[in-house]
Amino acid sequence: MKSLNLNATQYFEAVARLGGVTRAAEELQVSPSAVSQQIRLLEQQLGVKLFTRSKQVLSLTIDGERLYQTTTRALQSIKDVHGAIVRQRENLGLSIRVSPSVGEKWLAPRLASFVDSHPDWHIRVDGTPNFTDFANEIVDLDIRYGRGNWDGVHVEHLLTDYVVPMCSPAYRDRLAKISSDPIVQLQNARLVDSIKAYVRWDQWLEFNPIEHVAMAYSYHLERSSMSIEVGRQGGGLILESATLAHEELKRGDLVPLSAVFSAIPVRAYWIVCPSRHLSRRPVRTFIDWLSAEALVQQDEVKTLLCSAGISIQAPDVHKA
Repeated sequence: MKSLNLNATQYFEAVARLGGVTRAAEELQVSPSAVSQQIRLLEQQLGVKLFTRSKQVLSLTIDGERLYQTTTRALQSIKDVHGAIVRQRENLGLSIRVSPSVGEKWLAPRLASFVDSHPDWHIRVDGTPNFTDFANEIVDLDIRYGRGNWDGVHVEHLLTDYVVPMCSPAYRDRLAKISSDPIVQLQNARLVDSIKAYVRWDQWLEFNPIEHVAMAYSYHLERSSMSIEVGRQGGGLILESATLAHEELKRGDLVPLSAVFSAIPVRAYWIVCPSRHLSRRPVRTFIDWLSAEALVQQDEVKTLLCSAGISIQAPDVHKA
């Protein structure tokens, strides 16, 4: 048995509800002949008459009435579910994916201010390094760490990392007792390796350039948030993002090793989503808010580094 022709069923429901082919055609924005053809196809498929015509007036047969009652309920249920989905996605729902460290250190502390301005929104944040498969996952936008060279999606730059050697004040004092020379201090420091960072110690040392540094790490840490915490606890010298360590630097829990070493800017964080998602008001509203927050914070980070005597003169290593 063939499946019921759903398109023909929709045409039938409109004719039965409106009492005529012409009115149904106007509502469905098709020709009356197209409506009549669909009704004939449906009657042929069912093997029954759905309408009788008397003096140019269409009336439902008994079978037609049974089908109309069922069809009306089914279409209304579909409309109700569709409306609920649209209302949730257009007015209230937003699903975000973000790399764990930027989610913890940058996004989460700012979400409360956004929710205060949008109290009816429901925001889901998935903290994972895995990029979104937008074709198969229900995610509105992704905040990714990388070079920004992803094909087939809309990409906007969000945040710049300012990478600089940092440690706790106590650990810097320990190094200062060894030598007043920042390079000698670095050569004697316990280095913390952030293994997923785009600027690691070997690159940074070559970029400066500095020689005779033992590349024996006591720590290999996968997350920037972990490296920042180890540095804050006096565990060693970290090469990390002043952007993500902004609060620790502001409180004085972390300090740059020396003003001799300039910060390296890296365009590392990006807003990524399919272009079609930009037509949704919540997505565009949230992206605009993210961008505004990023501009404010980047100015604060640069001001903080400059107040510590750290210059930001090196080029973006990703453009090399």
